[in-house]
Amino acid sequence: MITRQQHRAAAPSRIGLARALRGSAALGLAEPELRGLDQLVRPGDVCFDIGAGYGMYTFPLAELVGRSGQVHSFEPLPVPHRILSRLRAAAGADQVRLHHAALGPRAGDQELTLPYRFGLPIHGWAHLRSGQVGPGRRISFSSTRTLITPVSTVDDVCREQRIGRVRFLKIDVEGFEPSVLAGAERILERDRPSLLLEIEDRHLIRYGRTAAEVAGSLTARGYGMFAWRSGRWTPVAEVTTAGRNYLFSTEAVAAR
Repeated sequence: MITRQQHRAAAPSRIGLARALRGSAALGLAEPELRGLDQLVRPGDVCFDIGAGYGMYTFPLAELVGRSGQVHSFEPLPVPHRILSRLRAAAGADQVRLHHAALGPRAGDQELTLPYRFGLPIHGWAHLRSGQVGPGRRISFSSTRTLITPVSTVDDVCREQRIGRVRFLKIDVEGFEPSVLAGAERILERDRPSLLLEIEDRHLIRYGRTAAEVAGSLTARGYGMFAWRSGRWTPVAEVTTAGRNYLFSTEAVAAR
């Protein structure tokens, strides 16, 4: 049983990790968009971190939603998931719900490709094979390994977990982002959550998609597109090579 003293002792660890990540973003050592999350997320919110990795977004989001909120973190790769689990325990971030799974357009087990170089796994280039029509950007890997991973959908998770409203989705899944959104149709219509997406043609081409197509489909739904520029969310008209992460929101975040 966790005592009140232990509960209080865990909080500084959680806050310290989140602040360290935001500080790293300010120094250019982590994704700069971390610095703008406080304009998108409030205490008590429910957020999804899809393609969570080691928790770069999970822990800043956990600090922002607080004990009354939830952060659902999805990571299908065994090693990053294991490290994320240990960090969650060390930080005492009970509002983080870990899922050893991927998200996509439909539920079921799928094959995931994990590339290796010089005998080491390149976790940042792992990708689901479902819907793949080409190799994507040609990178020289010494070998690849095929893993079988469970896949669910955003809509299924929300129904199974009885989630009332989703405020924010961060999706970074190496070109599979449109497929994740296809499995979130109900939530996109019901909740209109803000979306932070990695959008890069070099990954999307693997699934026969383009950055312009992804951005256009969301702006057609009434979403505004923003990029983190000069310390603020700035409206932008198109995806460029100036950045890889883009915010889609139905709210005027730049004016906050």
